Amino acid sequence: MADQARLIKKYPNRRLYDTRTSSYITLADVKELVLNHEEFQVVDAKTNEDLTRSILLQIILEEEAGGAPMFTSDLLAHMIRFYGNAMQGMMGKYLENNIKAFTDMQGKLQEQARSIYGDNSPVSQDLWAQFMNFQGPALQSMMGTYVEQSKRMFQQMQEQVENQTRNMFSGFQFPTYNKTAGKDDKEAPAPGPAGKSGAEK
Repeated sequence: MADQARLIKKYPNRRLYDTRTSSYITLADVKELVLNHEEFQVVDAKTNEDLTRSILLQIILEEEAGGAPMFTSDLLAHMIRFYGNAMQGMMGKYLENNIKAFTDMQGKLQEQARSIYGDNSPVSQDLWAQFMNFQGPALQSMMGTYVEQSKRMFQQMQEQVENQTRNMFSGFQFPTYNKTAGKDDKEAPAPGPAGKSGAEK
């Protein structure tokens, strides 16, 4: 993280100490920092080990344990299967890029609404509330379409790999054995003295 990032120290008693405010904070306070887009780093007070990811995962766990989890059991199972897989690094980057694109789009929509109606306009707030009510199913439909497109793209890539593999080995001559041809040759009558078969003698 940047040098000016807020530094939070985690002590053995699991308490979090904010060095900027010189006070102890809770996990809920760290969540507020995330919601406010404040950069921060959590380190172990003794070893100086970076614990930021661990703290963020704790926040996610608490949110998932609440009444409105974001991840289904099937999705979590799929994510677990990617650990240790050759695709782990690519999948992590794929999810990160897509979430970033999603949040960028959401931020631009919010900026447009504020620029047209202003921050404190009652009309703006009412329209934004209506948009948020509409946003859930609309974005869900959009993401569903995106997933389907991704599936089709992946299938096309698979087909291309299969075609390239077939083309790669098409130039090789592999020995073939025709059982029917061998049987016919064995049962065919021997040619006669003049090159005629025994049946014509």
